[in-house]
Amino acid sequence: MLPLPIFEYHKPRTLAEATDLLAALGDKAMILAGGTDVLPNMKQGLFEPEHVVSISALEELRGIGFARDEAGQEHLVIGSGMRLAEIAESLLVTRTAPALGEAAGLVGGPHHRAMGTLGGNICLDTRCRYYNQTYFWRKALGFCLKKDGTACHVVKGGAKCVAAASNDSAPALIALDAELSLLGKSGERRVRAVDFYTADGIRNTVLAPGEIVVRAAIPVVPGRRSAFEKLRKRGAIDFPLLSVAARLDRDPEGRIRAADVVVSALGARPRRVRAAAKIRVDSPSEGLAEALAAGAYAECKPLTNLDEETEWRREMVPVLVKKAVTRALG
Repeated sequence: MLPLPIFEYHKPRTLAEATDLLAALGDKAMILAGGTDVLPNMKQGLFEPEHVVSISALEELRGIGFARDEAGQEHLVIGSGMRLAEIAESLLVTRTAPALGEAAGLVGGPHHRAMGTLGGNICLDTRCRYYNQTYFWRKALGFCLKKDGTACHVVKGGAKCVAAASNDSAPALIALDAELSLLGKSGERRVRAVDFYTADGIRNTVLAPGEIVVRAAIPVVPGRRSAFEKLRKRGAIDFPLLSVAARLDRDPEGRIRAADVVVSALGARPRRVRAAAKIRVDSPSEGLAEALAAGAYAECKPLTNLDEETEWRREMVPVLVKKAVTRALG
């Protein structure tokens, strides 16, 4: 069993205390929420913080409920400290944002969902077959661009890390037009989920040092349906080889007026399928799943960054997209 490295542990009692502490410690500190990903990565030498700041007991990060913004738009608001199991089991989430509930229910195994939090999953580190290994394994290879090395073993000669986004909540939040609230020493700011992720596999979010994701707000839209699909080696535990979130909005007459399909686990940032943006209010629902599946297949080309055959993963893109869209159609 790999041991944890030496670090100083902090457990602030309030959110203000946590942000002050993170601001003071700077890049020497790492946030610990559920710990289901951070602690294993620390054991493998991927993270080496001098300080670990636990936010697991902050009541200010808890809660699921409805609230209206300044414009009067109703949102489903979920605290970042909510456990994934709680989100998966929430009737409010199931009825308002089913894609997110399904995504939360498919993370890892029961023990991961009982410990892991929404905020931790939103900020999950990207993964790669050449990165998520022990220090001994990585050293024998010569390390990689993401950690300790200068070469990308996926894209030969590549200057940018292409480790894959593996957080199941990300495509669901993007498809559902969610907004994330981030809190740091300088105050709170709001970022759309689609703008939160970048194409850099080393640091694939816009989260600034010392900031904490405090909540996610999902607009409540009449006629909105969504669904989530996940591909992995086994039916539990494993990270996604592919994940898909689909969202469809109907007008009062039942016609499709908007759609979004997001495919993830391809690269560092979840990918919105461009074909979904072409959906208009007069678009027929017949053949919609097939059309979006074909569009996704043309746009999505997996890399060799995950431990599975890339061609098989690509062939599964239209399969998962069609399943997700068909379920969203009801």
